[in-house]
Amino acid sequence: MPEISTKPYLLRAIYEWCTDNGFTPYLAVKVDAATTVPMEFVKKGEIVLNISFGATSGLKMDNDAIQFHARFGGVSREIYVPVQNVLAIYGNENGQGMAFDVTSTASENAAGQPTDSPLSSVPALAKVPPVGLQSVPVTGADSAPTGVPTTAPGPDDNNDPPKKGGRPTLTRIK
Repeated sequence: MPEISTKPYLLRAIYEWCTDNGFTPYLAVKVDAATTVPMEFVKKGEIVLNISFGATSGLKMDNDAIQFHARFGGVSREIYVPVQNVLAIYGNENGQGMAFDVTSTASENAAGQPTDSPLSSVPALAKVPPVGLQSVPVTGADSAPTGVPTTAPGPDDNNDPPKKGGRPTLTRIK
């Protein structure tokens, strides 16, 4: 019987740690044909998703995939992310979490590429979001509503530091 990877267990543990400490858990994902995400928010083959309780509906984190519904621009979308495609999970407020080395994605493995052994890529602790990813707080009236997963520009896209602001607000639309 093949050994189960530790990655899904670590993802669930960091998610629980974030929520227990009042942090917003963010998921950095490498997008390929096996992922179901809104492609208009994908930058450089990656997307950062807010997976907090308030931003998702029906969140299910199992050993193979992470599934949930989230609103993008006011439209509910179904999200499906193979665990193998997760680059990092971290708390948005402090950047603490865990980064993973994604050498092959779920769609590459489905196409017949060899799979990695569970111990071939040992996850590294990260105190800041992975290189190329910056978390941007949702603030102000002209920002996206809370609960909308956000993508942030990489270092080449914007040299300005992230804006500091107050707490995110939820706007109720009838």
